[in-house]
Amino acid sequence: MEATAPIPPGKELDQAHRRRRWLMIGFWLLVFVTAAIGNTMTSRMDAIRYNIAAPTWQIATNEFSSITIGLFILPFLLWACDRWPLHADTWRRRLPLYFLGSVAYSAVHVVGMDLIRILVYGSFGSRYEPGPWTTQAVYEYLKDVRTFFLIVAVGHMVEWFGRHIKGEASLLDVPDEGPPVEAVDRPERFLVRKLGRDFLVATADIEWVQSAGNYVNLRVRGRDYPLRSTLAALETRLDPAVFVRAHRSYLVQLAQVTAIEPLDAGDARLHMTDGTVLPCSRRYRESLRAAAAGAEPALARA
Repeated sequence: MEATAPIPPGKELDQAHRRRRWLMIGFWLLVFVTAAIGNTMTSRMDAIRYNIAAPTWQIATNEFSSITIGLFILPFLLWACDRWPLHADTWRRRLPLYFLGSVAYSAVHVVGMDLIRILVYGSFGSRYEPGPWTTQAVYEYLKDVRTFFLIVAVGHMVEWFGRHIKGEASLLDVPDEGPPVEAVDRPERFLVRKLGRDFLVATADIEWVQSAGNYVNLRVRGRDYPLRSTLAALETRLDPAVFVRAHRSYLVQLAQVTAIEPLDAGDARLHMTDGTVLPCSRRYRESLRAAAAGAEPALARA
């Protein structure tokens, strides 16, 4: 039987995240272009009303050079929001970094749009004069910082809402009063919040865990639930006789592995009960086989 290529776990969740990313880019493209067109029209009306010598090409260049650079920076800003998200337990530490990021955002924005204006003005036989750079830097930053944090706020809100639609998991904490219902250092269940409702997912139902940046995805009966944790931290809280590291990005439940397929390079493929094929790196292959030897002899012989 011909081996199939590995199917990336968390595919459904990753696709939803990519859809949200493109939705965000499309939304800001519409907002920026609409604002530039509107500002160009109103500035042209003001020039006519007050007899200001400002041709239409000049006004349009000033407006569209700004949004061009803003849209160029946008994917990097959205990536940074994913890489260093603001949460209840991280915002105090990361907020100063976001303010530094807003300064960098404004610097790139100002330099980029000035270069575009210099080139366009020159093509029309004119000369662009931005004025004193300190005045321009302060003036533009006071505008850019608002745009920067508006994009950050909307991006976080969209991602938060998207995770809650799919269902976001969390570890059960020690209660404020009374003993815990179970050992919190070795959780038997995870709390999942979805569309304002809470329900419990049994740890025994988790088929595998995939690292995904600041989150890990818990695979449960064909669905992925993001949990804000590192894979290493979660591994210490799961039973090592049940969940075994197969790759630097994956933990698998041994009972869900039906076969271990060796590869020439020393790596392997893990065939799961639902038909998904996961990667197993050479570094973890032998330890996984040793763990499987005590649970399922057929796997150890693979």
